This record gives sequence, structure tokens and C-alpha cells, in this order.
Amino acid sequence: MPDITESQQLWIHLYAVLVANSILIYDHIATLPEEIAFIWRRPKALSSKLFLVNRYIALVGNIFALCIDFLPICVKYTLCRQLFFLFQGLIVCLILTIRIYALYGCSKRVLIWMIIIGFILVIVACAGTFGHFSSNATIYPGVGCYETYTAAIAARVGLAWVALFVFELLIFILTVYRICKTRGLLRLSLFTRSNAINIVFHDGAMYFGAMTLINIPNILTYYSGSVNTRGSLATFTSSMSATLISRLVLNLHESMDTGILSTTVRDSSDFLTTRVNVQSAISSHHW
Repeated sequence: MPDITESQQLWIHLYAVLVANSILIYDHIATLPEEIAFIWRRPKALSSKLFLVNRYIALVGNIFALCIDFLPICVKYTLCRQLFFLFQGLIVCLILTIRIYALYGCSKRVLIWMIIIGFILVIVACAGTFGHFSSNATIYPGVGCYETYTAAIAARVGLAWVALFVFELLIFILTVYRICKTRGLLRLSLFTRSNAINIVFHDGAMYFGAMTLINIPNILTYYSGSVNTRGSLATFTSSMSATLISRLVLNLHESMDTGILSTTVRDSSDFLTTRVNVQSAISSHHW
């Protein structure tokens, strides 16, 4: 049995998993009416399909992992858990990429560079996570299945989360640069949620800020945490990322009829203005 300090660390890990799943399930229930109204009852754009994949893969995957944790066979699913985290992160990055692609007027040059950078980061993440992957899964009574890593393995597994943070940082920089170039830095404080561009900027900034506060502690557990805390925030980080990106897509679809690339923007006065894409929304907006 673990000592008192170790036991406390195990319970912290369990609480983090339970909180992550509780937030994910609560948000799913709370936003279900919006999902039905803005996703299911409208034409299925690419962003709608990615929203559904992200939302339900996260829900089913986390519930499955939570159930497996309390079964004796959990030691056989340690690699599957890492695959799930990687796949969930890829979906999130794909949605963020589409947002930037639309924000830059469907620029193929921007898209190609983002694909190249993303591909390099995926290779880094896969090499770190699955290169000589090894973890020790132990079942503790009342706590369930718990994975531990050596310092060397934890440093490699942590590369996947570092890669995700780097990509999200790139997305945030590209978003701020595009908005500043289009409207000027001094006008950022005047933004409201009355059109697509404002929604993309505000939600993107809030997503990056929230994920930075969540992902940095998660990364630190891999590189400076004790044996029992390494990776203890991975489930929480993955669940929050999936939850927040679902909110981003829902907010955008609340103002748009068919997604990001072909939209009908609804402003605060209920006046409908048709946009071909987000680029045309930028060029046609007047201050």
C-alpha cells in the first residue's frame, strides 16, 4: 500500500479525473439544446462534422477510460489511453487550423505552412509518446488503475503536450496578427460579439488563455513532478480542451448558418448579412 503522501497524490489524480469527466458531461448536457438547434438542424458543414467527432469521441472515450480504470484489465489499456489523448489533440488542432484558414481568407499558403508545422509537431508527439513507450500500471484499492512513468519516459510523453501548446500558441499569434493587421491594435478593445470576426478573436483568445493555464501545469507534472504526479493532469487537460473547442464551434454556429467557410452572420440587431467567408466579413465591415 502507498504511504500517506503517496496516497494523497493518488487521490488528487482521481479527483482530477472525476472533475474532468464531470465538467465534460455537464457541458454536454447544458449545451445539448444549442447543439440540436445549431448543429443537427442545419446543413452539415465541415466544422459541424468535426464538432460532432470532437464532442462524442471525448465523451465516449473519457467514460470508457473512467470505467476501465476500476477493472483488473486496465493495465492492458495504458497505450490506448495515450492514443486517445493524441487523437483528441489532433481533432482540436484540425478545428483550430480551419478557423485560421477561414480567417486568412482561405489562403492556401497559410494552410500549407500550418500543415507542414502541424505534421512536424505530430511526428515529435508520436516519437515522444510511442517511441519505446513504457509505463507501470498498478491497481490501488479504492483508487483504481494508476500509471507511473520514469523520469526519462515522462519527459518523452510530455513532448506531446508541449507540441500541442506550441501549436495553440501559433494559432493565437496568427489570430492576433490577422486582427491587428485588419483593424489595428487600438480597436481590439472595442470588439463586441456582433459579428464573425469578433467571435473568432474573442473566443480564440479565451481558449488560448484557459488552455495555457491548464496545459502548463500539466506539462510541469511530466518534467518536475514526483513519480505519482507525472501525467496526473492529462485527462483533465484533454477533457477541458475538448469542452472549450466545442464551445468555440457552437458560438460560431450560433451566429452562422452553415459553418466557418460559408456563413450568414447575425448581428445584435437581428439584421442578416450574407458573407461568402470570414475574409469577406472583414472587408465588408465598417467602423
